[in-house]
Parts: sequence; structure tokens; C-alpha cells
Amino acid sequence: MPTIEQIKSNMRSTWMAGDFGVVAKTISGAAEEFIARLALPAGTRVLDIATGTGNLAIPLAGSGCIVTGVDIAPNLLEQGRERAAAENLTIAFDEGDAEALPYANGSFDAVVTMFGAMFAPRPALVASEFARVLKPGGKLAMANWDPAGFTGLMFKMGSKHVPPNPEIPPPVLWGDDATVHARLAESFTNIHTQLIPVDFDLPFAPAGVVDFFRKYFGPTQVAFSRLDPAGQADFAADLETLWSSHNVSSTPATHTLVKNQYLEVTATRN
Repeated sequence: MPTIEQIKSNMRSTWMAGDFGVVAKTISGAAEEFIARLALPAGTRVLDIATGTGNLAIPLAGSGCIVTGVDIAPNLLEQGRERAAAENLTIAFDEGDAEALPYANGSFDAVVTMFGAMFAPRPALVASEFARVLKPGGKLAMANWDPAGFTGLMFKMGSKHVPPNPEIPPPVLWGDDATVHARLAESFTNIHTQLIPVDFDLPFAPAGVVDFFRKYFGPTQVAFSRLDPAGQADFAADLETLWSSHNVSSTPATHTLVKNQYLEVTATRN
């Protein structure tokens, strides 16, 4: 089995592949709605873990919060800095690991993460780091893909074609209510979860959506790279069938609309 250092290196390379900034634009509206529901007051010190290109950090800073974004992928951080500069916002974007955050104990009033920290390979360390960097009474907010939702089905299909490391818990377990409560119970109270609908709305037919993710979404690009041509064709066909079967668009030849959902988690640091 690969060492944890190899796993981390591969994960970093995976998220640097493609151009996640393009994918992030398709869910930026959901990120803004997530932040709006939190209603964090201006002046709140917030850490956005696995910030990517700043989908959470940008609206947080725009509302007056003091924001730090951290991510393992330096190319995404650079895009975040460019976005912040374009909107005349001050955000600290740091390279770092969700399992070993480069911040002192109790540094933040709130920690947020959207479709990010859930991918770190050791969830117990992630939960511990959430608690360590939050001050007592601080707020944790996560948005995690639901294993029963469309993204969960995509992950399941991907695992059939490119089996994941069996030593790493599936990321979508962060979208399971019971698992979330168990992971956070030691250091958090007022743990609340709710399923939030989110649309995948893309201006392509399902085959074009598959091509879009192959080009821009690092995990999909890397998964395809591990297959021979026949395996790539089978994987692409299965993905197209999945997207087609869930497409509720009235114009499926040119448009894909899939109803998805994620688990929103909020909790208070003991």
C-alpha cells in the first residue's frame, strides 16, 4: 500500500490537474447561498478549509469577515488570489493540509468547508484540526456530498472502474448523518444536519458533460488516465448513461440539468 506521504502527493497532483476553477464556477451560486445561511457577522475570523479558488472565501470577505483560505493545490490558490484582487477583497490564501493546519490553537471564530475537507484521507485528524483551530464556542460549517445523491452515484461508478485505496474511508461518508455525528461528538455540540438541494446545470448534452469533467475536473481526469483505451471508453459510456438517466432538462440534446443534494453540517466547538 502507498505511504500517507504518497497518498498526499497523489491527492495534491489530482486537484492540480485539469482546472477546477472552471468547475467551481458551476457551483458558485450554491456556495453563496451556503454562506448566506450561516449569517456570520462582519469581523468574524473565518478559515475556509480546502478553499479551492475561493468560492466560500470571496462571499465571506465581501460580507466583512476576516478570511483565510487554505488548500493543498497552489494553482487553485493563485486563482483565488486573482479573484480576490479583482473584487478588491483582502483574503489570505495559504498552502496547507486539512490534517495539519498551519495555524495556532483557537485562531478562528468559524471554520467552513464546501466539498473540500471531506476528501482528506484521515477524517479523525480533520475533525481534530477543526476543533483545534476553533476557539471555544466557535462555529463549524460543512457542505458534504450526500452518498445517496447524484454525486454519490458518480463516486460509486468511478470506484467500479478505478477502485480506490481500501485503506481510505470513502469521502462521501462525511455526507452520512450518523458518521458526521460520530466524528464530531468528542469536540462539538449542537451538531445539526440537513439535506440541501443543488442543481448541476450545464449547457451541454450528457456526452458533453462527461467531456467537460474529463477536461477540467482533476479527479475525473486522473481516473481516466489510469485506464487503457478500452477502459476509458467503458467509463465514458457509463458516465454518459448516468448523466442521461438523471437529466430532467426539457432540451436534453443541448442542456443537462440534474437534481443533486448535499449534507449541510453545523456544529459548535465545546
